[in-house]
Amino acid sequence: MTIRFNDETFRDDYSFRNSAEAIRRFPFPFDKDDYMYSVNMEPHGTGGRAGSVFEKRFDVDEHYVAEMRDRAITLAGDPLRCQSLPHMELAGWDLLELIMQCKAEDYPELFQLHRDGDRWHWINRPLGIEQRFTFLDPTTLPCGPLEYITRQAQGDFAVLDQREGNLWMDAGMVTSQADWSLDFDIGMNFFEWHAPVPKAAEMGIFQRALKFLLAVQQGAPSRRLNWTMTVNPRLDTSPENYHLWGPEKRTITPENVGAKQYLRVELQSFWRLPRSNALAFPIRCYLIALEDLVTVPKWARRLHRVIRDLPDELADYKGFAVNRQIIIDYLAQFDDGKPTSPGIFADD
Repeated sequence: MTIRFNDETFRDDYSFRNSAEAIRRFPFPFDKDDYMYSVNMEPHGTGGRAGSVFEKRFDVDEHYVAEMRDRAITLAGDPLRCQSLPHMELAGWDLLELIMQCKAEDYPELFQLHRDGDRWHWINRPLGIEQRFTFLDPTTLPCGPLEYITRQAQGDFAVLDQREGNLWMDAGMVTSQADWSLDFDIGMNFFEWHAPVPKAAEMGIFQRALKFLLAVQQGAPSRRLNWTMTVNPRLDTSPENYHLWGPEKRTITPENVGAKQYLRVELQSFWRLPRSNALAFPIRCYLIALEDLVTVPKWARRLHRVIRDLPDELADYKGFAVNRQIIIDYLAQFDDGKPTSPGIFADD
């Protein structure tokens, strides 16, 4: 596999672009023409649809190098985007092993991991990193194990401690979140950090989700898709930096909505870690401009119908209520009224 990594930015001049291949493999999140909430859990691992973001366990794409550069910029300005409570260090080593092993096995031309007992040798060719270290000895790494490996992996990572019949967000690396804060949520349980989601509690969605997650077994990861919308291809849409990205919502017009309004999709996966019994929760963010999305006719029709019929409180929660009618009017011109096929994938 040959990946050409883009030289692009997710802030300031926003030079981010999706190639035709990246558009084709975008994880469109809607499997039907309407949406309220969807748990949409399914098994995750190798052997997913060829060419899709589900083919490998930790997807690496053309945005990898630029995303890691953007993460470093965010951390330099706010080191609290990466935190790990003292009892979570073993879980950090678990996560390091998981990511290194998966990347080395799934992308051997990009990553290598050599192990001789507890003496490990890690090579990351895209980022020019070569590190020899002793597994479980933090003094042999330049930073803690969780921070070390998540500076080299796309997406955010929450690491959840399981106790008292609940999951607790006790560690994480979060620099590309959809308007939530690790610094605020650290130490909270599953229901506490999901409290802002409208109507979900009374619908029993999170009670069912927690029951499922508590039962995730080692070697049997699962995944789901989540979504929101954002103006401009900005990864860091954190509450801490709302003053930077919030005003951008007011810049959308009928003339620029196709280029500036983005669908933001999270590929969320769930992994039981072997030594700590913690649950790793990677949250990989994918961005696509509406003008690129509508080049796929099925997606254009379906997104128009979803956005048009979405309950008002969900449009507000998803962050696009102020621009909703402009988005609907733009998408309507690509909806010819024809039926759409089942599932999320484009029609071949």
